[in-house]
Amino acid sequence: MKSNLFVQFNGKDFDTNQILDYAKEIWKTSGNKVKDLNTVDLYLKPEENRCYYVFNGEGSDDSFFEV
Repeated sequence: MKSNLFVQFNGKDFDTNQILDYAKEIWKTSGNKVKDLNTVDLYLKPEENRCYYVFNGEGSDDSFFEV
């Protein structure tokens, strides 16, 4: 089964699949290997136009990207 989750807020649409793909690209462009990525936790805050990420249980206040 294929599923999609879209978040709508204040007239904007957020495609969660695209957000996850972007987070994975951050992991790769930081010099990490995809096989070493075990967990990705994403916290979408549409009121801030940001998505915070935690890779393998590690994140910080500046671990976010604009959506």
